Amino acid sequence: MKPETRDQAVHRPGPAKQDNKKHKTGRHRSKGILEILKKGRSAQNSAKSKANHQLSRMERRNQAKILRKTKTENVLIEKRRSLNVPHLVAVIPLSNNVFVNEKLMEMINVLQKADVKLSTAVASEGYSHLWVEQFKQGFTFIRPDCSSVLGLLDTLKVVDTILFMVSAEGGFDQDVDLLMTCILAQGLPSTVVAITDLEKIPLKKQNEAKQCIQKDIENWLPDEKVSKIDTSTDILNVLRRISSQKKRTITFRDRRPHLLAEELAFIPSSDDNVGTMKVSGFLRGQTLSVNSLVHIPGWGDFQMEQIDLSSNDFIKSFSGKDVQTTVLETASPGLQENLVCENIPDPMDAEQTWPTDEEMKEAISKNKRMIKRVPQGMSVYQSAWIPDEESDHDDENSESDEGSDDFYSIEDETSDNEMKSMIDDHMETMSMTSVASEVPIDADKYDLQFDINEEEKILTKIKEAKADQLFPDEVDTPNDIPARIRFQKYRGLQSFRTSPWDVKENLPAEYARIFQFENFDRTRKRIFKNLENITGAMPDWYITVYVKNIPAKMFHSRDARNPIVLFGLMPHEQKMSVLNVVLKRPSTVHFDEPIKSKSELIFQCGFRRFTAEPIFSQHTNGNKFKYERFFHQDSIVVATMFAPIIYPPSSVIAMKHCKDGSFQIIGNGNVLSVNPDRVIVKRTVLSGHPFKVHKHSAVVRFMFFNREDIDWFRPVELRTKYGRRGHIKEPLGTHGHMKCGFDGQVKSQDTVCLNLYKRVFPKWTYNQFYNVTK
Repeated sequence: MKPETRDQAVHRPGPAKQDNKKHKTGRHRSKGILEILKKGRSAQNSAKSKANHQLSRMERRNQAKILRKTKTENVLIEKRRSLNVPHLVAVIPLSNNVFVNEKLMEMINVLQKADVKLSTAVASEGYSHLWVEQFKQGFTFIRPDCSSVLGLLDTLKVVDTILFMVSAEGGFDQDVDLLMTCILAQGLPSTVVAITDLEKIPLKKQNEAKQCIQKDIENWLPDEKVSKIDTSTDILNVLRRISSQKKRTITFRDRRPHLLAEELAFIPSSDDNVGTMKVSGFLRGQTLSVNSLVHIPGWGDFQMEQIDLSSNDFIKSFSGKDVQTTVLETASPGLQENLVCENIPDPMDAEQTWPTDEEMKEAISKNKRMIKRVPQGMSVYQSAWIPDEESDHDDENSESDEGSDDFYSIEDETSDNEMKSMIDDHMETMSMTSVASEVPIDADKYDLQFDINEEEKILTKIKEAKADQLFPDEVDTPNDIPARIRFQKYRGLQSFRTSPWDVKENLPAEYARIFQFENFDRTRKRIFKNLENITGAMPDWYITVYVKNIPAKMFHSRDARNPIVLFGLMPHEQKMSVLNVVLKRPSTVHFDEPIKSKSELIFQCGFRRFTAEPIFSQHTNGNKFKYERFFHQDSIVVATMFAPIIYPPSSVIAMKHCKDGSFQIIGNGNVLSVNPDRVIVKRTVLSGHPFKVHKHSAVVRFMFFNREDIDWFRPVELRTKYGRRGHIKEPLGTHGHMKCGFDGQVKSQDTVCLNLYKRVFPKWTYNQFYNVTK
């Protein structure tokens, strides 16, 4: 065969060649075009953005290498730490027939019979120490009192792992929902679920019983696997899992030094009422300085005298390290934080000088009441032409109708009865009708526990909550008091979102007692950044803290079943301010009673516990927030109260104390901010009904009941529930009818509304001394 020539090898496209469309890059030039135009040149002064910088392959490899090295170092540090600090484990039974003390002793006996090398000890506070030579790890088992929810939550703030014990024979307790909801809301550490008494069930039903418990536990812990602790192998597997699993971080705990008291001693001072408490235990979290303050939940904030480095007999027994007791730090009076939590206001601050005699005479002449004698039946307009007569005496029963024509600056004085009527803006309570029911067999016994007054209060709250949901913020205009007097502290707003409101206007006297940050977020970031620069007792050291000025009565009357937990405070956390927390109703616990604003609630806020009566507001954006009269079931609100400063993030649990001694969790969330300038505005809606409807106007009645009120509220804009907007044109007659103009025709079934607003503030109801045994 002849070889092909060069011309024969070239393919020449024909007329049917496919012509692909060019890629459209839009208004910008593509990367290829930019590379062609650049022609190999590189910009010398162009700095790449660090955020938009794309890592090369070598940079990615180096970054992954550094990340692996950091993780390896953290694992080695944690393993070395396990030789000095035992692993804190809280054992919580979820069944009635699980007795923790007996189960722990049974576990230790099973391990000893299996020839497992271990050593045990018991701390003075009743904790059980366990050292397993196979894992080179120490464990400290805490048995908190589950009957006290508040004491249990205090203990779980400092533990590393929670060991839940469930009996295969007895199942779950009926109070598990409340217990698990509180634990999850506060912040869940690492968890392990163990099943006991499985050998007491027939062999064929053991797998089924384990699957049922696994299914029930997934309602709260979806990724948790149930383990057995019947044999020595099962117990070792559970202990290995506790020591090797990753610890969950709880931010409010890990950013503060904290200590679980293993040894306690009280040294009375010259004053028998107070003394110094010696608290010994392993320090965890951050560095503790003796010049800072410490907080004991339920007790309060205290100062420290000194911190000693002590030796622990349990650690010395297996490690062989003996630490001599030495004084680490002694408090310096000049550097120590004080316990001042409130600002002391000066009553003469911003006061004027004493008035002169001329000013006093002028003020007396202005206060003289002007009396007009007019014939019967004469109108106000006609009486204005009659000369005034001065009178030196004041008629106490007469009402003053003097006021500015501008609705936005109302300064009238009211009587005590009128002021009391302005406190409660809710609808009048409907009377409860008795319903005849079938008498049960033990009616006498049932009636002994029945409180008719409490039932009436709950029914009233339910009716008010339903009315607030159906007709939010609507209030009936009173007939016996003029509306301009009843709502004189309110004002109208052109726009709730954009209308200005001075945050320093008409502040209550309590605002002079609190502290405020110039920039809260900047202060918070600076304090968190300086945590590494604190000098003092280091984490994982066994120390003894001398806490001074502890009330002797408080120390001797404490419940021994609840451990003492000590938290170190950050700067300014002992000072009072306005605390805003976000709350939502929990889905797992149902509490049907309505939660009214200004109700007394128990707050578990991070490491603090206190009672307060917060006011609720909407959780929205903007510079003004609408006041909520009730905390409804499916809503998210912001609770505002006077409380000590706490830096977010921090979990919050809101509970209500029932008469039978139990607790009901009504909300959980987190700290939003510490901001006294949060403007909470209470809205009151006065409603009227169209009487005669025209094309662009309507006659409205039942909003006011006299002519003067209509003239007073004329500058305020009207709105209807169907979206129309308008204003008051003129009053008609003297019985409250008025002519109103709108931007369109009003429907006969529509409702005309007039919105009034005033700023509300929380009451000073903070109380930190709430007994855990309640």
